[in-house]
Amino acid sequence: MTIEAGQPLAGGQPTTVRQAGARRPLGELGLAALGRAGRAALLATGRQPVPDALEPLVRVHRAHHPQADLGLLARAYRLAEASHRGQKRKSGEPYITHPLAVTMILAQLGAGTTTLVASLLHDTVEDTELTLEQVGAGFGPEVAYLVDGVTKLEKVDFGAAAEAETFRKMLVATGDDVRVMVIKLADRLHNMRTIRHMKPASQVRIAKVTRDVLIPLAERLGIQVLKAELEDIVFATLHPEEHARTRALIAGHEAEPDALLEPFARRLARQLAEAGVAAEVTVRPRHCVSLHRVLLKRAAAPGPDGQPQRPQPADFGRLLVVVEENADCYAVLGELHTCWTPLPGEFKDFVAAPKFNLYQSLHTAVALEGEVVEVLVRTRRMHEVAQTGVVALGDPTPAGAAPDTDELDRTDPARPGWLSRLLEWQQETPDPDAFWSALTADLAGDREITVVTEAGETLQLRAGATCVDAAYLLGEQTGHRCIGARVNGRLTALSTALRDGDVLAVLTEAATAGGQPSGPSPQWLEYARTPAARLAIERWLADHPARLPVVRTGPSAGQPGQPGQPELLGPSAHRDARRGAGGRRAAPVAVAGRPGAAVRLARCCTPVPPDEVAGYPIRGGAVAVHRAGCPAGERMRADGRAVLEVRWRPQDAPAAGHRVTLRAEALNRPRLLADLTAAISAVGVGIVSAEVEPPQELRVRHTYTVELPEPAALPGLMRAMLKVSGVYDVSRPHAPEGGVGRPG
Repeated sequence: MTIEAGQPLAGGQPTTVRQAGARRPLGELGLAALGRAGRAALLATGRQPVPDALEPLVRVHRAHHPQADLGLLARAYRLAEASHRGQKRKSGEPYITHPLAVTMILAQLGAGTTTLVASLLHDTVEDTELTLEQVGAGFGPEVAYLVDGVTKLEKVDFGAAAEAETFRKMLVATGDDVRVMVIKLADRLHNMRTIRHMKPASQVRIAKVTRDVLIPLAERLGIQVLKAELEDIVFATLHPEEHARTRALIAGHEAEPDALLEPFARRLARQLAEAGVAAEVTVRPRHCVSLHRVLLKRAAAPGPDGQPQRPQPADFGRLLVVVEENADCYAVLGELHTCWTPLPGEFKDFVAAPKFNLYQSLHTAVALEGEVVEVLVRTRRMHEVAQTGVVALGDPTPAGAAPDTDELDRTDPARPGWLSRLLEWQQETPDPDAFWSALTADLAGDREITVVTEAGETLQLRAGATCVDAAYLLGEQTGHRCIGARVNGRLTALSTALRDGDVLAVLTEAATAGGQPSGPSPQWLEYARTPAARLAIERWLADHPARLPVVRTGPSAGQPGQPGQPELLGPSAHRDARRGAGGRRAAPVAVAGRPGAAVRLARCCTPVPPDEVAGYPIRGGAVAVHRAGCPAGERMRADGRAVLEVRWRPQDAPAAGHRVTLRAEALNRPRLLADLTAAISAVGVGIVSAEVEPPQELRVRHTYTVELPEPAALPGLMRAMLKVSGVYDVSRPHAPEGGVGRPG
C-alpha cells in the first residue's frame, strides 16, 4: 500500500472487499463530511481558520483525531513557512513543501498532533536561524525534544563521522520517545519520493543507507506501509532493470481479469457468513519487492520438467480476512481448513505469539485449483497495528500517568526489546566506524526468533543467533561462565544456531571462591552473531588473554619426574610457578606519562624485545602491552581505547626470562611431542605450557609458551624447532608482517 499525498491511510486499501455480516466496512470513514463539520465548528468558535495549505492535512488529521488542536498546527505551519521562506529544494519547489509532505505522511498514519507539530518544524533548527530554545518556548519541551532528536549533526564538527553519529543520536533519542524515529522515517520516505532530483552518486548512497538502516528500523517498528514503499523506491534506484521487469509483470497481471483470488474471496466470504462469522475478505496485491522475492524463489526451484517455475496468479496477492474478535480468527481458520486443503507447515500463529515488531495475525495456505493461496487472518485492531506499528499505539504515556495497555498487545511501544539491546551495546562502541558496522550488521537480519529457557524466560534474538548469543543475552557473567548448552533437551555445541521456538538451557560452571569465571575462548567470536555478545567476548579476551591447557615437561613443585614426560597442571599451579617471590612478575616496559603503572604483557601475542609495541589502558589503571598489528590490540583501538606510547627497558629484564608463544605446524607422527619438547630443552629454554590440537587431515598444530633467558635466543629456538622431522612451519601467533615472526 502506498501513502498518497492528501489521501487518508484507510482509504488507500487497494483491495476488493466482500462483506460477511453487518459490520462497518474498512475505509468508509466519511472524510468529506468530517472535514466540512470540523471546518464549520472551527469557524463557529471565532478562531482564525487554518491556512489553505493545511486544509488537506487537517482533513486527514481530523479523521483520526476529531478533537485535535488545529490552532497549534496552524501556528507551527506559519512559523515553519516563515523560517524556510526563500529556501528551495533541489527540485526547485519551495522548501516548505517538504515538511508539509512529511507531516501529511504522518497524518495518514494516524500520528498525534504533537508529532505533526514537530514534523512541521523538524528542519527549522537544522536549516534556518530558529533555535531549539525558541521551539521549546513556543511549543513546549516535548516538541523541542522531537525536533532535536531528528536534527542532523554538523559535518563541520564531526567530519566523516557525522552520519553515523547522527544515527546514534537519533537511536538514543528514540529510546526515550519512539516518535523521533517515526518522524525520521517519514522524512526519509518523502526524500526518497523525490530522489530523482539528486545526483546519481547521491541517489545510490542514500538508497544504500535507506536499505541498510532505515528499512530495517521501519520493519522493527512495525510500520509496514512505510517499509513497503521505501523498499520499492530503493529497488527502483539500485536495480532499475529488475524493477522495470517486475512492474511490467504486475501491470500485465492487473490488465487481465482475476480468475483465482477474487472468486476465492467471494466463496470464502459466503462460507464465513453461513457459519455466522462476521468478517471482511479482501485481496491484497503484493508490492513490487514482495513479488520480486516470490519470483526469485520460483526461479530457484525447478518445476517437474526441470525448468525454472514461471510466476503463477496466486503469486501476485494474498487473501486478508479481518474479523472483530480474537476468537473469530480461529473460527475463520477452522472454516478454511475444513472446506479447503491446508498445506502442512504453512500455519503460523502470530496471534498467540506476536512478532517482535508488534505484528499479530494467523498465517495459513490452502490448495486451490492446483495453486497455493496464502491467507492472513486478523482483527481490526491487529490490522491497524500491522499497517502502522507503533504509531497505532498512540503517543507515549505522559510521565506520572498510568499506562493504558491492552493485555493482548504484549508490547512496549516506547521501549521495544530490540531497541533496548541496541542502546546497550552502542554505549560500548565509541568509535563511529565500529558503531556503524555493528549497527548495519545488527539490522541485517530480516527477522527475529523467540527462544524460551527451561526456566520459562523468553529471549528475543536475531535470526541466526547461536547458543553463545543467548548466553550473553542472559547476562555478561552468564556468558563468561557458560560451558555448554542444551537445546530441546539435547546437549549441543555452543556454535549451534537457534531456531524459533527452541527450548534452551545454558550450562554454566560453578562459581569459585574468587568469583573469577574461566571466560570465553577466542573461537567464540566465530560463533557470536550479535554485537552485544561480540563486544563482551572481545572485552574479556583483551583483559583476560585465553588460558591454554598446561603441559609441563619437567618435574612439578615437590613432585619428581622425568624430562620429556608431560604432566597436566591446573592454572593456579603454573601461575604460581611463573611469579617471583613478590607474587608479581616484573615487566621490562616503561609507559610514557604513567610512571609506576602496572603493566601486563599480552599473552595473545607475547611481545618481547625488540618487537614494536603499543599500550592500552585496561581496568584497575593497568596497561596492556600488545605487539603492533595484534588483532586484539587493534580491536581495543577500534573500540576507542587510548593508545599509549611504551618502550622496552632492557635493564629491567624479568628474572624468570621473557615469555613468548610459538606455534609449530607439522605432519602428525608418533613421538612428535617428545621430539619438539626435547629440541626446545636442548637450547636451554624452559616450557611453561603446551597445547596440542586434534589432528586434521594428517596435520597437527602444537602451541608452546616458553621462557626465554634473553630475547636474542628466539631466532635460534625457532630454527631448532623447524629442524624437527615433520615440522614445516614455526611462527608466533598474531605475528605482524615484518616483525619477529619467523626464524631468521
